[in-house]
Amino acid sequence: MSAERALSDDAIERNGGTLIRFLHTADWQIGTQFGQFEPDEAAHLAQARFDTVRRIAEEAAARKVDAVLVAGDVFDLQTVSDTVIRRLFGALQAFSGPWIMLPGNHDAALVESVWTRAQRLNCIAPNVRVVLEPGVVTLDACQCALLCAPLTQRITYDDTTGFFDTTETPNGYHRIGLAHGSVSGILQEGIDSSNPIAPTRAASARLDYLALGDWHGHLRVDERTWYAGTHEQDRFRANDPGFVLDVTLAEAGAVPAVEPVRVGQYRWHRWEETISVPTDVDSLKTRLSALDSHDVLRLTVSGTTALAEAEAIHVAVEETRARVRALRVDLSGLQVLPTADDLAELGAQSGYLAKVVARLRGLQEDPQSDPQQVKRAAEALLLLARFQRELPREARSA
Repeated sequence: MSAERALSDDAIERNGGTLIRFLHTADWQIGTQFGQFEPDEAAHLAQARFDTVRRIAEEAAARKVDAVLVAGDVFDLQTVSDTVIRRLFGALQAFSGPWIMLPGNHDAALVESVWTRAQRLNCIAPNVRVVLEPGVVTLDACQCALLCAPLTQRITYDDTTGFFDTTETPNGYHRIGLAHGSVSGILQEGIDSSNPIAPTRAASARLDYLALGDWHGHLRVDERTWYAGTHEQDRFRANDPGFVLDVTLAEAGAVPAVEPVRVGQYRWHRWEETISVPTDVDSLKTRLSALDSHDVLRLTVSGTTALAEAEAIHVAVEETRARVRALRVDLSGLQVLPTADDLAELGAQSGYLAKVVARLRGLQEDPQSDPQQVKRAAEALLLLARFQRELPREARSA
């Protein structure tokens, strides 16, 4: 138990306040295709999104929370298959308490939507409440009023949480907001464009907590306003994805205790490596060797290296590919420049083979060369080296 959680529980015991504890999650994006990866890699990444939902259900049961709040984008597409819909709702079974699900911009509550299909399939359990219209959902057992702002279209230009300010809730009930969108002026990378939410909403609506979705990393906006982030990382972006938030509210007006809980299965990395000296190759090989089946890597390598070191990089990359869950590699920026020792080893110091090597080196060194030519020249040198090394030494060209 964290110190923050222990302090919260002690305060409840001293003051005799009403305790509510819930998990806040969002942006499951069930049905994401992962088209940039090979089919077998994409299948594993898609499956992980279901597996991590099951892990959230297990965490909710183990922590004995009062509810799980899902702040939008449960599904990535309106057109996911009926099987995907059934599998998602089946993944919730480990937690029998209330699930409150909000449509986001990817699964907006249209007249005909993934949610209306789920209703027709009769696969939504009685303890799962899908909120398709703005309003208040009360959880009387824990004296909680949820002010819910589902998206009813993919893009809005008005703040859908505006009605929170004037909406009354039962006396003595905690006021919790649930919404999906961009807090104006807060999120990075120019995301503030559609589905805006006022940065002062928690204060103006007298909320004890505002549970948000849309940003895929967990993020504290202020002491009462949080993004949970996606439960399972899906992008090469270092914004702390892969968490749910365990939130405790004590007496009315108390600051919520928020504990990020890691649930994600895979760790995504984006490395951009520049090779200048042989020790750079050794360093890269060491870093690659530390990765395992829980890692997804996008690797870009540039710079200049001798033929032997370039071959070592290729071997390390292929060994890594066999260990990690998914790997995308771009070696097009790596120039392969054989040394005298490389040429001697290959038997390419003179004759036709030496001319071929010189031509390939020239393509790489010529600033006027097309980038694709440079890439193909490096690949040709490595392929030539492999063929030559497979020959007996006495049979190599001289």
